[in-house]
Amino acid sequence: MSTPFDPVRLGRYDLPNRLVMAPMTRSRANLDGTPGALAADYYAQRASIGLIVTEGTQPSEDGQGYMTTPGIYTSEHVAAWRATTEAVHAKGGHIFIQLMHAGRMSHPDNTPHHRQGVAPSAIAPGAQMFTPTGLQDAPTPRALSTEEVAATVADFAHAARSAIEAGADGVEIHGANAYLIQQFLAPSANQRTDRYGGSIENRARFAIEVAQATSQAIGADRTGIRLSPGTPLWGIVEGLCCANRPQGSSWPLKALGYATRCV
Repeated sequence: MSTPFDPVRLGRYDLPNRLVMAPMTRSRANLDGTPGALAADYYAQRASIGLIVTEGTQPSEDGQGYMTTPGIYTSEHVAAWRATTEAVHAKGGHIFIQLMHAGRMSHPDNTPHHRQGVAPSAIAPGAQMFTPTGLQDAPTPRALSTEEVAATVADFAHAARSAIEAGADGVEIHGANAYLIQQFLAPSANQRTDRYGGSIENRARFAIEVAQATSQAIGADRTGIRLSPGTPLWGIVEGLCCANRPQGSSWPLKALGYATRCV
């Protein structure tokens, strides 16, 4: 019987054990999104674990949501991340960069460009987030056009190629925790009428296209995706609790303090 400390094959890699370091937002990057000087030390200190998944890393300028989070879409980002991947590899570790587009979980004060956040639909999450001046409401985002959705898919593929150029062993697409991909999946955040909204198939289209484009860019054996279905967070209600219940009927989630409706 396997134990967490036994080696395992993951994609193209042989990992020394089955333990994975989960991504943890550090907010220690420079204002331009390059990882800070201590990032290499931080991750190298953890290189004995089977696989490191880095903090959420934005694939584009509009993908940033929080203060001083790193990016992986410019040559400067690539050079800075290379110092980290080399430090991890020098200690025998493996490292995937998590690609995280925050979508509507963003505030203009947290980004260098100070633009309105983007999302499937112009619906505020009804949540607060930390900014340089303290907690503020996450504002109503701007809905992406159909053409911009396609461009965002391309952004993920470009970021994946940049991650490999920076020496990462692969990438994890962040499709959970109320960020952009899960916003497309959830009818509470996605009220589009184009091919990315409406039916479950349409709402899943963005996630599938991102996964396909990323896999085509760097290989399926270097691509992972994180999904956490059914977790209500920051206005996300996917309707997954409603199996076998009529559309429109109520489903009280008493333990969570509110009720959803089947979709």
